[in-house]
Amino acid sequence: MRPDLRHKAIAVCDRKIAQKGENVGLSFYAFFANRNDDPDLLMEAATWWIKTHQLDHFEKAAKIREMLHAGR
Repeated sequence: MRPDLRHKAIAVCDRKIAQKGENVGLSFYAFFANRNDDPDLLMEAATWWIKTHQLDHFEKAAKIREMLHAGR
C-alpha cells in the first residue's frame, strides 16, 4: 500500500475510534469520499483489504490501524 494511502487510512481509523470508541468497525470504503474519484486508489485499498489480507467487509478500526502501523 502506498504511503499516502496508508497515512490517510490511519487518520480515518484514528478519527473513527475517537468519535465512536475502540470497538467501532469500518470498511475500506471509509477511506474515500462517497463518489469514486480515484478508481486506482480505491482498487489498491480493496486489493489490500480483500485479496492480500482476506478481511471481512467490516473490521474493527483498531485492528486495521494496528496492521497499517505494522506495515502489513
